[in-house]
Amino acid sequence: MLPGADLASKFALDVQGVNSLKLEARQATPEALRATAQQFEAVFLNMLMKSMREATPQDGPFDSEQTRMYTSMLDQQLTQKLATRGIGLADAMVRQLSLAMRPPALPDEGTAQPMPIGREAPAMPIGREGLPVDAAPPAPRAGVPAHVEAFVTRLLPHAQQASDATGIPARFMLGQAALETGWGRQEMRGADGSNSHNLFGIKAGPGWKGRTVDVVTTEYVDGKAQKQVERFRAYDSYAESFRDYANLLRGNARYQNVIAEGRDAAGFAHGLQRAGYATDPNYAQKLLKVIGQFDRA
Repeated sequence: MLPGADLASKFALDVQGVNSLKLEARQATPEALRATAQQFEAVFLNMLMKSMREATPQDGPFDSEQTRMYTSMLDQQLTQKLATRGIGLADAMVRQLSLAMRPPALPDEGTAQPMPIGREAPAMPIGREGLPVDAAPPAPRAGVPAHVEAFVTRLLPHAQQASDATGIPARFMLGQAALETGWGRQEMRGADGSNSHNLFGIKAGPGWKGRTVDVVTTEYVDGKAQKQVERFRAYDSYAESFRDYANLLRGNARYQNVIAEGRDAAGFAHGLQRAGYATDPNYAQKLLKVIGQFDRA
């Protein structure tokens, strides 16, 4: 059941209540979204009830225009009360509209200045495989979008920890997180607006015991893009997301070639695609394009 406006306690024909709902809808808050979706479900149920009434004979001795009017009013009140418990339509609308309320898709970032993630030889950390991994970045170059700078600054420490665990350069994993989330501006959120902190689009299979979020996503079936609702893992922090991602690459045999070839950007990107990480046939090329926005100095 959706939290929100208590429809059962309101008169179905209350004009003031309708005006109040309009005002809430203009605020575009999660609460207003739930209330509006719930009211839409009530309208849908009323249409079903009306169709059922019309299919019932109404030529009895006690039938009249007045009785039909009061029956219609009763049906509206009844369906409004039924909508409080819900049939699932409002929940589906909230999930869909929550995605629509996100910021619009990002324009092509290919024209942006590369985001520098350099290496400092005196303080070079050593990864699990004995290979050097990326150190802290210097100041960003002029022309780097603010949201890109903020994304890298916020997530680089977690990416470096995952790099220590896998031997894959931090900038490769940052690039994948950027691709999956639109540089942090299209992160997966639950129906209540809570952040899943899922940076890598990892789905929640039968073995996952943690929190989940249901999100509309694009999957490619026989090369054709299709919108589907999928269940994804939800984390309490970005650090947890990077840890789970590193554990997935290290613990799943299908990604062993990704680990083995992960020091090379092309090997990393194409290794993920060959392992079936994503159904998008152009996933590797898109990932390489994002990784290319980082310095390889």
